[in-house]
Amino acid sequence: MTAATRSKVLSLYMRVLRVARSWQASTAFPQDTETERKYIVQEARTLFRQNQQLTDQESIKRCIEECEARIEIGLHYRNPYPRATYLPPMGLATQKGRKLRAQQRLRKQAKPVYLQSHDET
Repeated sequence: MTAATRSKVLSLYMRVLRVARSWQASTAFPQDTETERKYIVQEARTLFRQNQQLTDQESIKRCIEECEARIEIGLHYRNPYPRATYLPPMGLATQKGRKLRAQQRLRKQAKPVYLQSHDET
């Protein structure tokens, strides 16, 4: 990892922690604010530690883009949780002769940038 990349990743991590510190839930309940703050911090720790061993510049760049997108979407919609994708399990059309692997590949390609680190449930 280059020094510039490391600096960018650390500044993103600090930005997430600052957002968590100043986060106010859109509901009037104080326990919702505390729950959402804890979620933001825990999610940041989990994802940053999960991607700590990355060395490929392209994958690091994708993770940085995902982090920035999730920050902006969370601040815009005042919701710290990832937005759901409403795609039925076998909803993507395939060409003739393709099987389940093709469906899975198409679903992976259809996943938005802000959900790349989350596995299918």
